Amino acid sequence: MRNLDFPIFKTKTSGVTELFDLNNPESRKRYFEAKAGNEIERLRAYLKSGKTFVAYLIGKKNSGKGTYSKLFMEAVGKEHVGHVSVGDIVRDVHASLSSPERKAALVDFLSQNYRGFHNIEDTIKIIEGRDQTSLISTELMIALLKYEISRRPRQAIFIDGFPRGLDQVSYSIFLKELLGYRSDPDFFIFIDVPEAVIDERIKTRVICPVCKTPRNIRLALTEKIGYDKEKGEFYLICDNVSCNGARMVTKEGDELGIEPIRKRLEADDLVFKHLLTLRGVPKAFLKNSVPAARAREYVDDYELTPSYSFELNPSAAPAVAGSAQDSAVLHDGKIKVIETPWIINDDDDVPSYSLMPAPVALSLIKQTAKVLRL
Repeated sequence: MRNLDFPIFKTKTSGVTELFDLNNPESRKRYFEAKAGNEIERLRAYLKSGKTFVAYLIGKKNSGKGTYSKLFMEAVGKEHVGHVSVGDIVRDVHASLSSPERKAALVDFLSQNYRGFHNIEDTIKIIEGRDQTSLISTELMIALLKYEISRRPRQAIFIDGFPRGLDQVSYSIFLKELLGYRSDPDFFIFIDVPEAVIDERIKTRVICPVCKTPRNIRLALTEKIGYDKEKGEFYLICDNVSCNGARMVTKEGDELGIEPIRKRLEADDLVFKHLLTLRGVPKAFLKNSVPAARAREYVDDYELTPSYSFELNPSAAPAVAGSAQDSAVLHDGKIKVIETPWIINDDDDVPSYSLMPAPVALSLIKQTAKVLRL
């Protein structure tokens, strides 16, 4: 975010010499234990004792809110921590209305917990989308948040997507009381991701047309890569064996990058900057990038996000004519993968490296422990 002086979090740790593979779950587990083992143990003990917290993830759309909180859960343990996405709640509740039992449970819950300007029958119509004249109000959203949390064991909660507008900021200040978490610590987690990173993530992401698994042709590869001779372009092949080598494709509109969500990003900026001025609530700051000139001081090389490009090896044999792969050369030595650290200009036009998700999550773990005074 432009003119935002976020602290750079140092993840480089003296005495830790292993070169971790942050895409490998087992190696990533060793990474977290090596660099934040003390904080992880304290957080586990805190959560196992029955204590919780409410953390609000504040960042632009596609800034990695869900990714970082889920890596926190991976490192600390999923049993006592939950991630609640406001956008997912509405979709999930809408889908659950097809079940008479779930619908009856929701109606009963709303009759006791919803305070707003619609009766319960009209409220259900709004959720189902049958009332096109009314949007999901903040009052209804809070009731649905409370409903979602009530369906879980008592957990520490990362709330993703609230507040979304300036009109919801005042609600967020007292949200933990509204949710019934009266004595639990709450804090805001601000996530700074350069727009160039969000833009490139969108433009280069692909999905499997069968299983819908997302990847990225530049930033997150699959095991096999193909080459379309007719179009002269490389593509990813889904790793899921049940997809039978499906070619991953770009979603329509992704080539436009952030432009279709520009207004949403601007609204996120306003909320972000307004909440930064809030007093009386602890804050944590996550930064997705590090200035290239200072990277060696703060991070290890393997913590930098790699960028991938491809070349055909001159010795690559042509595919067998008439076969299912006659327009593709598979990644079996015939395609050379070139890996370099991904460098971008941040929002202040400073050349910077983008960080892998794990070091950002490491910062989240350490700052959470500090906020909770563990």
